[in-house]
Amino acid sequence: MTLLPITAPASLLDVHRIDPEAPGWGFRADHAVATAAGDTYVLTGLRRYRAQAAGSADPAEQDFGYQMITRYGSDGKPTATAVFGQAVPGGGPSAIPEGDTTTLAVLPDGAIAVSSKPGSTHLLSPDLDEVLASWPMSWVWEKQQGPGDEPFAASIVVTPAGRLLCMTSEYGLSNWAGAHPNIVAVSEPGTRLGPGSKPVLRAIATLDARTDRQSDADSYAHVRYGDEPVGRGSRPSPSLTEALSELTGTSGSLYGYQDSKMTRPVALGDDLFVVPVFGKIYRSTNRGQEFSFALVDERGAVRGRLGGLHLREDSPFTGFDFTVVADPHRARAFHLNRYGLYAWSADGQLRARMSTAEKAFKPLVHFALLECTPAGELLLAHRKQHLMLRVPVPQDLDDLGVAVEAALKGYGRERTALKKQYAPVNWLWSDSAATVNHL
Repeated sequence: MTLLPITAPASLLDVHRIDPEAPGWGFRADHAVATAAGDTYVLTGLRRYRAQAAGSADPAEQDFGYQMITRYGSDGKPTATAVFGQAVPGGGPSAIPEGDTTTLAVLPDGAIAVSSKPGSTHLLSPDLDEVLASWPMSWVWEKQQGPGDEPFAASIVVTPAGRLLCMTSEYGLSNWAGAHPNIVAVSEPGTRLGPGSKPVLRAIATLDARTDRQSDADSYAHVRYGDEPVGRGSRPSPSLTEALSELTGTSGSLYGYQDSKMTRPVALGDDLFVVPVFGKIYRSTNRGQEFSFALVDERGAVRGRLGGLHLREDSPFTGFDFTVVADPHRARAFHLNRYGLYAWSADGQLRARMSTAEKAFKPLVHFALLECTPAGELLLAHRKQHLMLRVPVPQDLDDLGVAVEAALKGYGRERTALKKQYAPVNWLWSDSAATVNHL
């Protein structure tokens, strides 16, 4: 299957008696990961808001916001769905609160890691029927009571050797309130994340080093630099903010990397990573603002950037598409924004650019790039039609444009076949075959 519907459980739609043709509901695909065996896990969100629903006890009128993970077999059929984020009417509280900027990872033992900002991680069984472990982190400062209650990571990526590439957050940065993603860290090969087992993460990069407000209480034992937990001056130096300002000649610039943010780091291999960093977001237009997809090695050295991008003509600030995905088995990286789809080799050389200004690639503006599979396929999710397109990436990146064009041409034909099978209304694809687990 090159196209699969991103489904919602029919039982959940029935509980709230959702009318797909009525206003107020929303459905989105946030992330997806695939296993080497061909299974795909898709993270989605389903919510409804009605101004007149406040205090209503009727599920048909209640506001709600669920997150869901659906497992699809290699044939594209959904087999199981985990529902979490809030209690289903008549059920107990959810074991997993709704997360912000949530992503998935398939761990070497098959467990599914669900991570979200600022640093919460929950482990689910491969069949999505059990919460195996949880490490929560609050946006506001709340010192936990014991090591079992400490957070783990805001995002996790697994390298080919089984290392965990993580983004973690810190309190007490600059003049900001709350916790912010600020550290890139890796585990050692072969270490295990599971119930009663939380590996040490070795910090290799800091985004922002302005930590004068931090105290010893703001550090965590599992995130370390050298022999000490990361905190205040115990951290990699120079910071990514400083290194990228130097690299781009923007030190002291109003539109440089001061107060920058980073999104999920990804692995180009076991010892080379891509860290997306983007400058401060202003209320007015941000197109043309500084951004970098930094190449960082396992020692924390910035070895350059993914090249060939123009600050304005290729700006990810239009639509705020900062996601980079990577294929560590073949050492290449990809990015999609409103101006095009881009592919790089591990040395940072731009090997392919498919501009959305060209007729053949114009439909890409409707898709979000979610992930690259172990088989070397790009997973693209249509934002409105809630369909996932798998694009096989050829061995030679120079041929990627041909593969993308073929996939987009076949999209309509396969969509028609799926519409006959599922009969969606307003692009809401309902499924009653998968096992539904309310966690």
